[in-house]
Amino acid sequence: MDTVADDAPVAAPAGFTPISDDPKRFLNRELSWLDFNARVLESAADPETPLLERAKFCAIFSQNLDEFFQVRVAGLADQVIAGVGRTSADGLSPSETLRAVADRVGELVDRAEHLFLDRIVPALAEVGIVFSSWDQLDDDDRAYLVDEFESRIFPVLTPLAVDPGHPFPYISSLSLNLAVVLRDPFNGERRFARVKVPPLLPRFVVMPDGERFVPLEQVIASHLDRLFPGMEVVETFAFRVTRNADLTLEEEEADDLLAAVEMELRRRRFGVAVRLEVDARVTPEVRELLVRELDLTEDAVHESVGPLDLGGLWALRELDRPDLKDPPFTPVTQARLAANDDEKVDIFKVILDGDVLVHHPYDSFHTSVEEFVRQASRDPKVLAIKLTLYRTSGDSSIIKSLVRAAERGKQVAALVELKARFDEAANIGWARALETAGVHVTYGLVGLKTHTKTALVVRDEGSGVRSYCHIGTGNYNAKTAKLYEDLGILTADPVIGADLAQLFNYLTGYGRDVQYRRLLVAPHPLRSRLLELIDGEVAASRAVPGSGRIVMKMNSLVDPVSIDRLYAASQAGVEIDLVVRGICCLRPGVEGLSERIRVRSIIGRYLEHSRIFRFANGNGVGEPVTYIGSADLMPRNLDRRIEALVPVVDPALQRRIGEIIDVNLADDTLAWDLGPEGTWSHVPRVETVDAHLRFQELAQARARRTDTPRPL
Repeated sequence: MDTVADDAPVAAPAGFTPISDDPKRFLNRELSWLDFNARVLESAADPETPLLERAKFCAIFSQNLDEFFQVRVAGLADQVIAGVGRTSADGLSPSETLRAVADRVGELVDRAEHLFLDRIVPALAEVGIVFSSWDQLDDDDRAYLVDEFESRIFPVLTPLAVDPGHPFPYISSLSLNLAVVLRDPFNGERRFARVKVPPLLPRFVVMPDGERFVPLEQVIASHLDRLFPGMEVVETFAFRVTRNADLTLEEEEADDLLAAVEMELRRRRFGVAVRLEVDARVTPEVRELLVRELDLTEDAVHESVGPLDLGGLWALRELDRPDLKDPPFTPVTQARLAANDDEKVDIFKVILDGDVLVHHPYDSFHTSVEEFVRQASRDPKVLAIKLTLYRTSGDSSIIKSLVRAAERGKQVAALVELKARFDEAANIGWARALETAGVHVTYGLVGLKTHTKTALVVRDEGSGVRSYCHIGTGNYNAKTAKLYEDLGILTADPVIGADLAQLFNYLTGYGRDVQYRRLLVAPHPLRSRLLELIDGEVAASRAVPGSGRIVMKMNSLVDPVSIDRLYAASQAGVEIDLVVRGICCLRPGVEGLSERIRVRSIIGRYLEHSRIFRFANGNGVGEPVTYIGSADLMPRNLDRRIEALVPVVDPALQRRIGEIIDVNLADDTLAWDLGPEGTWSHVPRVETVDAHLRFQELAQARARRTDTPRPL
């Protein structure tokens, strides 16, 4: 998620006229995102989902909501304070949006608590996984927890009193805390104290049987006499604060972007509070104190009857209960990339024989993308490696390969995006480690995030230098490659190689009006070219009625200009299918506006992350064109980020993309449909097609055969 400014409207392209002046043709961005999180939550309600996976979806819902408040709600609140009167594309002002968000969040949090307390907790208890409170424990259990408290918890606790000599302490964002009311038995005075629940300790204390869990804050609350000896503990309530986590960089004024980001990270700790979550049993006295000291309004208070921070349910994933989880799936290696007789395949020879399309997590990230960079780092013929890093994992083999390549004297350049939200600190660490190893590190362009997922390897092959490329939809992150659905293409196409070299030169040097022959790059030609392709389907449909067809798959659809152009295409007879995982501000199926547009969302085991843009007549009537890449149709992606889409040229790989689209559109297990009134509903089950299971089957079949490559 990005800031409100990041999604600010942009000037429409020259010659473009909005299809209407009615703002109701757009759905509200924030409410659409909350609808997405509601779909995530409904995965926790599905009785056919394995039980520990249902708990995982509760955790994802909770963590998603945290980020939403840290960024989106915080940004809206800033606009209200600043008196910004500009309305969003759907016609709502910031204050109106905040009120609508508050109502919807209240509904969703109530739903989450009901699901967890009334359905998931009892279901877990039936299979031996019990959430216990202190009051439910017997003497032996309590004796065990007393020992745990004394040996592991008590030493790291720091009680903080609030009185004239001790001001109200700073409460860090998303920390879990206990508000404690005490009474002095000698004079009867009531005192307030705060105890922070240590964030590095497990969220739940596991009992010796390994299948009973007691919330850590309850264990602490039951031993407060050890923290406040001689005082009477009157009452205690758990609470949690969410703060504005957005960075407010003035890049144009920053002489050193690295230093500027580090400074902003330190400031982030002291961001303005935007939400207070508190135990619903809280007394008016404590509630008023917290609201006053945190400088909040009553509207920002969310009372909870369940445990705060359901994100802690991720801990249940560590239980050795395969019967309560999705069946394990091991990513496969395509036959063309598989080793023969225990010898690793020469990945450059494979790519030279024909483009390779990888579909993660079904195709192994390790034996494709990581192996591509690894072999490049060791190959004496490789002269240079260039790569963009937006987010990567802690044990990244790609980072190790870049370091190894630099140590061997290769020219290695890494563009590290320091402003990747919530990964800023990690990326600063990667940047310094790479620089120490001799890698040329740059931090992107002023005013633009580098979001593209690209790698370029330059190899001396005797007769000349050849470029090998990887362009994908997902980050160079081995951890998320097992959880996120993404696409990537490995190619030795010389035109794409030349384009990618141009892009890297632009990113690391200076340049204006950079020209690309095949890549679509934002913020330069990508927006205008996609609009041209939409218009091309309109022209084809007018020339041959019924021939216009567009399919797009993305994370979010927000850009008003693109939405209006899709509306116009629908009115001209173009059939349009959109697969949008998250935010969708387009209203489909509206008579006279969007009858030919259908929108669906896939929510399941893997996070749908790939972007596909397919136009039936992009290369002329009856000649389809397909692009994959890093960009969603959002103002920030099209106008304020470096993005890249690459065409899929090989006919066999075009058929693969068509197969992916067909499975997405056939799914009736994980899919949701968006209706004209803006509400989402489950797709009725007919054939019981589960896209994720189907892609697993297709990948396993692909590992057993060799696709016929198309030599360049």
